[in-house]
Amino acid sequence: MADATNLNRPLCCEQFGSGAARGCFAAADGSLQWEAWGWRWWDFSGAFTVKPQRLAGGAGGALGTASPPLSSLIAVFLPQGFPDSVSPDYLPYQLWDSVQAFASSLSGSLATHAVLLGIGVGNAKASVSAATATWLVKDSTGMLGRIIFAWWKGSKLDCNAKQWRLFADILNDVAMFLEIMAPIYPIFFTITICTSNLAKCIVSVAGGATRAALTMHQARRNNMADVSAKDSSQETLVNLAGLLVSLLMLPLVSDCPGVFDLQQLVEGHQEPYLLRWDLSQNQVQVVLSQMAGPETILRAATHGLVLEALQGDGPLPRGLEELRNQVRAGPEKDNWVIVRDTHQVLDKLFPKFLKGLQDAGWKTEKHQLEVDEWRATWLLSPEKKVL
Repeated sequence: MADATNLNRPLCCEQFGSGAARGCFAAADGSLQWEAWGWRWWDFSGAFTVKPQRLAGGAGGALGTASPPLSSLIAVFLPQGFPDSVSPDYLPYQLWDSVQAFASSLSGSLATHAVLLGIGVGNAKASVSAATATWLVKDSTGMLGRIIFAWWKGSKLDCNAKQWRLFADILNDVAMFLEIMAPIYPIFFTITICTSNLAKCIVSVAGGATRAALTMHQARRNNMADVSAKDSSQETLVNLAGLLVSLLMLPLVSDCPGVFDLQQLVEGHQEPYLLRWDLSQNQVQVVLSQMAGPETILRAATHGLVLEALQGDGPLPRGLEELRNQVRAGPEKDNWVIVRDTHQVLDKLFPKFLKGLQDAGWKTEKHQLEVDEWRATWLLSPEKKVL
């Protein structure tokens, strides 16, 4: 049994890295009782106490440890002995690196969505063999680029680690931008995604090599493997959060008109404006051509109002009642037919409507509609003469 006068006197104390020291006391039953660990970086003291745990056979007390609430999180995502086991700039670097990784994860999801769309996912006319060939050419270009870049600049990555790290981040952003823009120009799609994948492979070489150099700098206790493994855990967690956000973001992006919707609008279109009608959101989107003047803008606005009137119950001019019945009875996939038919009806009605406005004294040479300066150009298809 321990002497009662020595119960409050620590027998010894220990300290690990920057953690606060903890003492070992003699319990009333003769076992050893340890204070809990404290961590200076999280501003915790060693106020946590634990009950003594006996060793097998009752010979003495085992080292009982009670961690602070965040110590488990530290152990999973930060190197052992943090912050003394890493360089002082480790934490700021990892914070900004995590922000960059989260943004790249979101951009990567958009880029993947665009590439799959451009290859033909969701398009019944797309060829599986053509998509496979495009994918193989893309990967082959990246593999060759990775080998050539490693041979060309591999010996210069150590001495200029920061510059090449910045180069890799910028090039990665450029690569994802190219992938997002690739479906807009189908003619150059293969060249664009091959260039993008080439850039991404260069990023993998430059980023991986410079990260190894930074790991050597950050590891202060010969713990490169631990620092590298925890960096991988942090990046995995950030990418997981980015994927969860992407699941919420991609449906919003998918509702926007895609490249095939735009192609369907443009082919054979001879009007100086394009119009897309989204029945699910009760929204009309209008794109004006370079030749669109005030009269065209007024007609596009009238066209949108006509489509809105087809969903209402008010009176309609002759020729639109049948279209209203089609809107009420037909599925949303018939929107293209309704838009085409309303074009034909407006060819007859709008000139009379415009002349009536002019006869009533309206100045149709100018308008006060909120129209921005964006204009588009599309090519006419010789095969198709109607929308």
